[in-house]
Amino acid sequence: MTTSRTLLLLSLLQARREWSGHALAERLAVSERTVRRDVDRLRQLGYHIHATRGPDGGYRLEAGSELPPLMFDEEQIVALALALRTVSLADTKLDAAAERALSTVRQLMPARLRRRMDSVEVVRAPAGAPTNGRLDAATFLAVGAAIRELETLRFDYGAGATRVVEPHGLVAHAGRWYLLAWSPAAADWRTYRVDRMTLRDRPGTHFHRRAVPGGDVASFVAGMFKGSRSGDRWPCRGSAVLLAEAEAVAPFVEDGSVEAIGAGRCRVTLGSWSWVGLAAGLLRFDAELEMASPVELRRAFARVAGRAVGARGSSALL
Repeated sequence: MTTSRTLLLLSLLQARREWSGHALAERLAVSERTVRRDVDRLRQLGYHIHATRGPDGGYRLEAGSELPPLMFDEEQIVALALALRTVSLADTKLDAAAERALSTVRQLMPARLRRRMDSVEVVRAPAGAPTNGRLDAATFLAVGAAIRELETLRFDYGAGATRVVEPHGLVAHAGRWYLLAWSPAAADWRTYRVDRMTLRDRPGTHFHRRAVPGGDVASFVAGMFKGSRSGDRWPCRGSAVLLAEAEAVAPFVEDGSVEAIGAGRCRVTLGSWSWVGLAAGLLRFDAELEMASPVELRRAFARVAGRAVGARGSSALL
């Protein structure tokens, strides 16, 4: 049943109170048997169509079904839900409009399709909205359903071994969709890119939902990508005075902060997954540094200096 023929059949049923099978077959340029199959398909999608048998029989769209004909397959449902919910999660001026649009579309959908769309629940980590266009719709729906129904997931992950996990949330982070799950094998939380998952058999066994550290899935996942297990914050955070104008440094500080403390001087505060990483992050501004703190950061600068000397190699190369 093609989408164009589906829309035409619904439009015809809405335009007239009752149609004979023969008349519909002529208008659609198909056989009456095909009309019967198409009507059965519309019923499966949730549209109430009454049929009467006999020479004077025909088809009638029941009252309450005369709605704009929204026909979506499962991939389109996922795309629609993700598109509207991504906008509503993106902290833009369109978030309220996207929520209203999603609500309107929900009301116009047949109940079965509405339930499928409602199974997709996502949150956004602060690093940005998703841009990955290679998601498999069936996989995404199955993961969403497993989260809601508290069922374990078994899947192949990239070229690695098969995983069995307890799924807890779908998160958009840095242009990708991730599953946050508890791994019984590792006895720890893990994240998995959804586009790298190939699901095996489903449904799995039921499990009891665990408390996500900090109580917020998005914050916990954002913290995991920073090397933290205590929320959306860097495990190492420190500052240093740069001999540079604050205005010149500010565009490159990202999620840190900069404070002007005098002519040609500013204090920059950053976070990182390690103290050496933090020291390297402060060195990238290509400015003289003073008054680094805390002491762990000062020690990291000493390690970076030693590594730099080793990397310099033979004096003949200078």
